[in-house]
Amino acid sequence: MSKSNPAQLGFTLVELVVVILLVSIVSAAAYSRYMGTSGFSAFTAQEQAMSVIRQVQINRMQSNLSSPSSNVNYVLAISSNCLGSVAGCANSSNGQRSDFVSEEGITFSVSPSLNTVSFDLLGNPLDSAASGVTITIRSSANTVQLCINSQGYVSKGGCS
Repeated sequence: MSKSNPAQLGFTLVELVVVILLVSIVSAAAYSRYMGTSGFSAFTAQEQAMSVIRQVQINRMQSNLSSPSSNVNYVLAISSNCLGSVAGCANSSNGQRSDFVSEEGITFSVSPSLNTVSFDLLGNPLDSAASGVTITIRSSANTVQLCINSQGYVSKGGCS
């Protein structure tokens, strides 16, 4: 039977320091990602808003109603604290709908000044929004924009 040398039973000081440094670097990177969402809130809201606008457009395109304003699920509402279908923003407190964006610290504004945007059966904006709509999303740290162009295409950035 061979006995182990007692000097080979533990970790060296260099190995321990390297492991501690690696754990510190990983934890610092993780902390910076989870310390708060204020820097990413406007960007997150921008992605959610694009999805919601497209959802309202698709709902309208799949309907056969002659008047787009006859169903509140097919009209996009834009207020300072909510963007989504008229029905979604009206019932945003129950949290059971996916067709609106409303977050603490996020505000929405629209140019031209509109409260609602209706779409035709092809997803094109109607009436005052027919030439395009720029939606500005603001948080404490960031400001981003969305554009619904005259053909109904939703993109990041303002309409030109």
